[in-house]
Amino acid sequence: MSGATGPVTIGQAARASGVSAKMVRHYEALGLLGAVARTESGYRQYTPADVHTLRFIKRSRELGFSMAEIAELVGLWHDRERASADVKRIAQSHLAALESRIAAMQDMRKTLQDLLHHCHGDDRPECPILDELAGR
Repeated sequence: MSGATGPVTIGQAARASGVSAKMVRHYEALGLLGAVARTESGYRQYTPADVHTLRFIKRSRELGFSMAEIAELVGLWHDRERASADVKRIAQSHLAALESRIAAMQDMRKTLQDLLHHCHGDDRPECPILDELAGR
């Protein structure tokens, strides 16, 4: 796809963007790509701009943005009159959610470490891990 200026097939767009063809169709169905041209026989034709958008979506997913957030970000990315404050608000909200999930996972990790420390892991039936899971 590098250097290509004309439309490409879904397979070529998928390879060039690093997104599976199934996900390309999914993102199209969600309206993240806008209207994709089709040949007379109905095959999708993706432009270099579509491939660039797919890369944008892929990177956004790698950073853990939700599909709703990505839809907003794609819209802002294409809006040359956007306010960067709108983009920053989305990123700050996402960061706060990530920090909350990290804290919850750290709490889970500590609880599991404590339970493992107190479990003898021998032939006895007593097990603090099972007791904790049972709410005892």
